[in-house]
Amino acid sequence: MSYGALPPKHGLYDPGHEHDACGVGFVAHIKGEKRHGIVRQGLTILERLHHRGAVGADPHAGDGAGLLLQLPDAFFRAVVRFELPPEGDYAVGMLFLPRDVAARSEAQKVVEGYVAFEGQRLLGWRDVPVDNQGLGYSVLPTEPVIRQVFVGRGDGCNDQQAFERKLFVIRKQIENRIRDSLLDGREAFYFTSFSSRTVVYKGMLLAGQVGEYYRDLNDERMVSALALVHQRFSTNTFPTWDLAHPFRMIAHNGEINTLRGNVNWMAARRQSMASDILGKDLEKIWPLIPEGQSDSACFDNALELLVAGGYSLAHAMMMLIPEAWAGNPLMDPDRRAFYQYHATLMEPWDGPAAVAFTDGRQIGATLDRNGLRPARYLVTDDDLVVMGSEMGVLQIPEERIIKKWRLQPGKMFLIDMEQGRIIDGDQGESGDRQALSGLDRQNPYHAPRSAFRGRRDVARSGNPARSPAGVRLFPGRRQVPVDPDDPHGPGGDRIDGGR
Repeated sequence: MSYGALPPKHGLYDPGHEHDACGVGFVAHIKGEKRHGIVRQGLTILERLHHRGAVGADPHAGDGAGLLLQLPDAFFRAVVRFELPPEGDYAVGMLFLPRDVAARSEAQKVVEGYVAFEGQRLLGWRDVPVDNQGLGYSVLPTEPVIRQVFVGRGDGCNDQQAFERKLFVIRKQIENRIRDSLLDGREAFYFTSFSSRTVVYKGMLLAGQVGEYYRDLNDERMVSALALVHQRFSTNTFPTWDLAHPFRMIAHNGEINTLRGNVNWMAARRQSMASDILGKDLEKIWPLIPEGQSDSACFDNALELLVAGGYSLAHAMMMLIPEAWAGNPLMDPDRRAFYQYHATLMEPWDGPAAVAFTDGRQIGATLDRNGLRPARYLVTDDDLVVMGSEMGVLQIPEERIIKKWRLQPGKMFLIDMEQGRIIDGDQGESGDRQALSGLDRQNPYHAPRSAFRGRRDVARSGNPARSPAGVRLFPGRRQVPVDPDDPHGPGGDRIDGGR
């Protein structure tokens, strides 16, 4: 039985040449106020991005759509039949599974086995109620069984951030094990999300079908302070359930045109990576980026690794999608030094691309330095932020709007809901300094200040290779930067053994 519509490489067709151009948006409350209305607004944005998708001969078959929400604790406590730990001490894994009963049972055993092996507690399973009456005739044969697995934080995880890292490691091992198995229907197996902070509802659906298909989304107890949504438009490509957005951290509009090189460099870094934070778990996640994924999925995998390795969300995004800093005399020196320093560790993932991203506590968007994808946002007087591929996705009275603007090439727009503030990269030099100072904060969610050592030395010397201080791609082991003018290119990191 086939669970996907993506054929293997043959003749003139190569899956590696697939591209897409989509609609992306989000709504978020700056102060982190959770309510069902934000879920409804997210679905409304999705419906109004319908024209950014596509249909073929089957008018009820879409390229994929979905939304990412914060974990609705009260809702899950009301619908599961087992006891849940305090909020933050349990995670929900949203899973696509094979329809074959035996294959599904085997896949679930693999999930349960790795959860136990990594010292976490299996709490139970839940069937996700769906209404598939609106699915097209070409979509129904590929529909997976959708279930949620609930996992409690084990004694070995000291805090929620450590729990999130462990969930990442568990998920990667499960995915790699299932993919390499001979399990019938393994193509259907997929984690849309596995987190104690967020959950993703998505599928091979039309924009307007998401709220109809997933009954959970219509429950008043389903509350969130953010809703990140996406309508996929697969340009000359084949849609599948797993390639619908949002992914676990991002939703993406455009293309990563440097993808082959980006993926190769990430694979090449495997032997030069080390992390005190991930420790021996680092070896368990490979292959980090499996073959056959879309450019967006590959980018999501790279972002997950950087965040799990200790970088803040904003820091990781600035490494992956830098501004055009070289030869720009108008840029703040500290900001230019930041990009020059990190160019020795990570090559840019270049678009044209607009990327919205979140970890459940912060949400933001950035435009790559080519600046060729539309993204506009507005801020209201009651602390609501709406971002979309275009304005008009929500009807907001003009008198309530205090700011309207657009993403600019290489700039980042970030909302920190825990601090209740916007960090805007479009605020000129003051915004630059605010963004950089925000990355230096000493707390468990941000990379240690040592990851920035040498930044001012770089600014003075103009050459990171001559900086007296080394930088560590992952906290815990030191890497010697390479000159960005080196013919071998950035990413050729040398390990000095951590001495």
